[in-house]
Amino acid sequence: MPVTGSSLIQSWFAAVSLVVAAAVAFGAAVTIGTGAMLLALSLVPPAIVLLLWPEVKGPTVADVLHGADRRG
Repeated sequence: MPVTGSSLIQSWFAAVSLVVAAAVAFGAAVTIGTGAMLLALSLVPPAIVLLLWPEVKGPTVADVLHGADRRG
């Protein structure tokens, strides 16, 4: 099963949610600064993944002119 950008980002958000839930459950004090840092740390890596993930390549001119399935 190939890893896609969206599945990687979904996994990241699930992991961040679990860490935040565990921190709240164990009584961690969340101040405005801590909340802002958690928000930044949870949004920056998915943004980087979206920017760096390779795009689906479009058809070349040869594919359009001759078809992608050339036989003979």
